[in-house]
Amino acid sequence: MSADPGQLNEGGTTALARVLIVDDDRKLCRLLREYLEPMGYAVESVNSGPEGLERAKEPGLQAVILDVMLPGMDGFELLKQLRKHSDVPVLMLTARGEEADRIVGLEIGADDYLPKTFSPRELLARLRAVIRRTSSGSRTAPAKDEIAIGELRVQTGSRTVLLGNEPLLLTPVEYDLLCSLARAPGRVRTREQLLDEIRERDYDVFDRSIDVHISLLRKKLGDDPKAPRYIRTVRSAGYMLLNPEGGGTA
Repeated sequence: MSADPGQLNEGGTTALARVLIVDDDRKLCRLLREYLEPMGYAVESVNSGPEGLERAKEPGLQAVILDVMLPGMDGFELLKQLRKHSDVPVLMLTARGEEADRIVGLEIGADDYLPKTFSPRELLARLRAVIRRTSSGSRTAPAKDEIAIGELRVQTGSRTVLLGNEPLLLTPVEYDLLCSLARAPGRVRTREQLLDEIRERDYDVFDRSIDVHISLLRKKLGDDPKAPRYIRTVRSAGYMLLNPEGGGTA
């Protein structure tokens, strides 16, 4: 397999995508490094929660692979603290595969989740997907690359969102969900359609993760699901973006 194409640096050469692994399993860190480096990644690793948090805050990282069970600070707490400072994509690992653990991780800002029975190829596919979604917005957008819905402005080139004049700090998945809804205002987007657009792999169509991300997105928009201004749930169908100025019906 060939290496991932990285971003061009100032000298015109391809820069490797920097990935941080936070896991107390040193053997796993070594194995992942040996697998990912030939694929075009510059891999760093740390083995405790507090050190992982400090390293994950550093600029220039394209993704963090984060274990849940860590000494000093567990992965959930690390992610919770990290999201106060950074929206770097986070792929969580856990030895436990229960749905409750996945939901907790997603609720506090994880972009994807893998049980520790994963294959390296599956991890690579998901890692590529979260990095690609983020890096695709690295260029400055011209003014026309903007979707305006009431006070909400989705700037598709720079992958930024403004509510009024205030920027919203969204995770890559939250941004992609909002962008998908904003491109079809007043029309229902089914869960299957949203999953197909924001992920680059097959999902169980009953995966609750889509509902968790929508709930988090609503909170950041200041939206009340019982009296929505922006995102309406259409029962047994999916979600719809409303125009709070122009109205919209389910």
